[in-house]
Amino acid sequence: MRIHVVTPVTTVGLRDVEDLRPLVGHGTEVTHSLIEQGPATIESHVDEALAVPGTLRGVAAAEADGADAVVIDCMGDPGVEAARELVTVPVMGPAQAAMHVAAMLGHSFSVLATQEAVVPMLHDLARRYGVAERLCSIRAVDIPVLELEDAARLRGALLDAALDAVVQDGAHVLVLGCTGMAGFAAELSAALADRGHPGIPVVDPITAALRLAEAIAGMGLRPSLRTYPTPPASSLTDLVAP
Repeated sequence: MRIHVVTPVTTVGLRDVEDLRPLVGHGTEVTHSLIEQGPATIESHVDEALAVPGTLRGVAAAEADGADAVVIDCMGDPGVEAARELVTVPVMGPAQAAMHVAAMLGHSFSVLATQEAVVPMLHDLARRYGVAERLCSIRAVDIPVLELEDAARLRGALLDAALDAVVQDGAHVLVLGCTGMAGFAAELSAALADRGHPGIPVVDPITAALRLAEAIAGMGLRPSLRTYPTPPASSLTDLVAP
């Protein structure tokens, strides 16, 4: 099986495919691409809109190249529903995957977002995915996406936000609110335990998306054509053109 990951930004270096390969099961291959035109990061509705055309081209190219499933590598899930109309393989968004996993793991969950600007977007996604009643808060760490590589700063900010979510908001589960936070889930859960809050699961959205894409493709399933009907060929000319 091969899962292709489309990172819907143009900034080189935000995603290393070598970091993704340990997140899937044995025998599953992971490939990766950036979009050629679009935003440097996705931190607003404008960024998301600019990312969608390139993302759809990347998804179409992945299916044409033989991918068994596609993951769109952004917690905003840009273009996920359109991509499901465009191709016949499963397409997974990290926000949808992580929020549903979190809802299965506990009574309530909080999302640890990058900045306040993306909080309304995440609330909208929770409503769209039918888990808004389980979302007890969204806490921002106030770190832009391009500054998440500062591991010490991110580690401290995540712990502060996580403690607020657990103690003040009553979260039973936490979701990392950006795929750029990958690799911090287990460490954050352990840090919470050290501070008197054991057993708080922390969901890494890119891992959740990869694993669910792998499972759905492995079961031979695809999104329903009644929900995601194939658009007319005239609508696809610009998207699938080289």
